[in-house]
Parts: sequence; C-alpha cells; structure tokens
Amino acid sequence: MGPPKKAKAKASASGSAKKKAKKASSKNAEPMTVDGEQAGPSIPAVWRPGLDEVGEDEELQYDPSTYDCMHIMSLDWPCLSFDIVPDGLGGPRSAFPHTLTLVAGTQAANARQNSLALMKLSDLGQGKHGDKAPKEDDSDDDMSDSDDEEEGNPVMHLRQVALSCGVNRVRAMPQQPGVVASWGDNGQVSIWDMGLQLAEVTAAEDERAQRGRPQRQEPRHVHRHSGEGYALDWSRASPGRLASGDCRRGIHVWDANEKGNWSVSGRYQGHEDSVEDIQWSPVEGTVFASCSVDKTIRIWDTRGKAVPQLSVVAHATDVNVISWSAQSTFMGPVTSVEWCPAEATMLATSSADGQLAVWDLAVERDPEEEAALAAHMNAASPEDLPAQLLFVHLSQSEIKEAHWHPQIPGMIITTAAEGFTIFKPSNVP
Repeated sequence: MGPPKKAKAKASASGSAKKKAKKASSKNAEPMTVDGEQAGPSIPAVWRPGLDEVGEDEELQYDPSTYDCMHIMSLDWPCLSFDIVPDGLGGPRSAFPHTLTLVAGTQAANARQNSLALMKLSDLGQGKHGDKAPKEDDSDDDMSDSDDEEEGNPVMHLRQVALSCGVNRVRAMPQQPGVVASWGDNGQVSIWDMGLQLAEVTAAEDERAQRGRPQRQEPRHVHRHSGEGYALDWSRASPGRLASGDCRRGIHVWDANEKGNWSVSGRYQGHEDSVEDIQWSPVEGTVFASCSVDKTIRIWDTRGKAVPQLSVVAHATDVNVISWSAQSTFMGPVTSVEWCPAEATMLATSSADGQLAVWDLAVERDPEEEAALAAHMNAASPEDLPAQLLFVHLSQSEIKEAHWHPQIPGMIITTAAEGFTIFKPSNVP
C-alpha cells in the first residue's frame, strides 16, 4: 500500500440541487464595505448540516462547479431500491453525454399500481456544471429541461412489469442483467425475466421519451419467506446464486438448476433479530455476510452447516448495511454504503438525514494546498472537517440507496421518495 494521498482539489466542496449548500457563491460575490472602505470578496464557507446555523440574512447556495454533471428525474411513484444494469457500451468511459440503464421497484399508494421499471437514460450532458461557465439561471436541473442546446435533452426510455405489491429491494443478476430479483412487501421474493424489456430499451434510439404502460408478466420463480424483508444479493462469483433475508431472522440461499428455475435452501439460522442486508463475497461463491438489528455482522459458508462461521458485534444499535463509515460524525442513520469500483480507498455513504458523502480513506490533510485553494474562492475547510470527506451532496431527503456506476468512473446514482439524482462530483476521478 502506497503513502497516503494528499487532499484533492475542492476536497471539502459540497453541493445540492434543492437545498443549497454554500453560504456564498463565487459567481455572485460582491466586494464588502468595512468602515467606508471596500474590501475584497468574502470566501465561501462549507455549511455542515446539524452543526452550522443559517442566519436570517444568509442564503445557502450551491456551486455548480463542484459537480461535473447533475440530473434529477422521477417515476410516477417513489422507489425504495434500484440497481444499475450493466450495458454493452464499455468502460471506463468519461466522455459526455452519458447513457446508463437502471432497474427499480416502486412503492405506490395502491399495491396494484406498483411495477418493476427498466429505464435507459441517454444524452446526460454537463449542462451548467463542471468546467463550463454557469448560466445565469441557477434553477435545478431536470430530465425534461435542456441543459445545453448543443448537447440535447436527456431522454428516458421506460418499460414496466406490473406488480401487485410494493418493492423493498431489487437486484439485477450481474452475469445476466435481464434476470431481476425483487423483494416484495408481501413477504415474497420473485425472480423475473426482463430480457425482452432490456432489449427494447437498449435498441430504442428515438429522441422522444418512451414510457409505455406496465405489462402483466408471470415471474420465473417465487419463494415465500415467513415475513417481509429487505436483504437481497446475487453472487458475482457463482452465476445464478441468490441470498435473501427477512425481518423474522430467516436467510435462504437460491441456486439455479438445469430446468431454468431455482431451488431454495432451508433457513440459515443464527441472527436474533431482523436481517437487514446481505452481501456475497466477490471472490468466493459459497461465502456471504449478513447484518442485523441484533447489532451483529455474521459470515456464512454454504459448504458447512446452516449456521454462521463467524459473528461480530459491530455496533451498539441496529446494523442496517454491511459496512459503514465510523467517520460519518455529521450524518444520521446510514442507509447505504458502497465502495467505489474504480478507487480502492473511496466509498460513498448515504444517510437518513438526506446526505450523500464521498470518502477517500487514503487522503491526508494538506494545509498549504487548502490555503492555495481558498485564495481561488474555494470553500474554506473547518479544522474539524475530516480530510477524508471529499464531497457532500444534499439534493434529496431520506436517501434510501446509492450506487456507483461500474462503467462511468465517478458517476453516482441515488434514489429517495422524490425520485432519482444522477451526478458526478468534480473532485472524484
């Protein structure tokens, strides 16, 4: 392991689309007058949620230069979970505009209005963000609005499978992206063949957004747990292998068979409360980890008995995701965590207080570099702000899930009650 990295440019820059994230904007900064004399423009400061107050004469603003791009979109109903569907466009890719594909599950007011949604989003340009000069109009970006006439309008092609229940979690099989597993709020885990829908949105080239009505379809396989649940993960080392966990402590392992469906194991026993998340080992097809409201993380091996091989008390309260950052001192309960696929020491965490934070655990503080950045109107970093905290995004409330795009370095996608946000911080490679 090499020496620690130095803090990167804009290392503590933070931004938001709806809840502005800086006390002053360099774009609108004006000279101050002190005792009748004109002083230079003030340096904007980082606003820390929960710690810093906003005065009556202060307005929080975000700096578009802290993002390389940002887009906001939504479906008819909120989505608690989504997954990024691998595509055939190659990677890593960095040239704008971008195209990406997602699968999501809805939580509608009426159970029969729910659906699994397969979306291709294309023409995702930079607009007013990044190195381009910001426009005078500082309003939020939107999927239906044009960021830049030369880059065209973002477009969404949508195909939906009708459901009769809400979706707690959804995951696409890494080796066969058209195969999708969903955890329903009716206590059932279902596997769906969405290969046709994936082919349709992949082939769609019409510049107009195509939504389509939800279509009825039977799942390939259904397994009922003893109660509702959220934990769900496909193995990357063993194609077709799935694990699901429920709120009544049950864990089941699914294995694809020669007949084209799945056989499901008996219950793996060990947790003393709700199983909140499951993650397969990326290199071992028989090993997975689980975390629970019982405060533990447990390691399992399917080659042995259906009991944990290792159990660790990981926290004083519920453990809702497999790993979480102990440095998230300004955050509420962590709702999602994911390591960056392109940077070994970088991860993204989301929390119930609406923050998405990007961390680089190899960064060390560099006062000289911070002073040089401050001279160029970059936000001044408070002494108690961890150097490892690269970026804070505040566009949504109650973020449920966040993922790095595996083929577009630095691109992050989040889902919350009001919809999705797709963005790329300018200081993340």
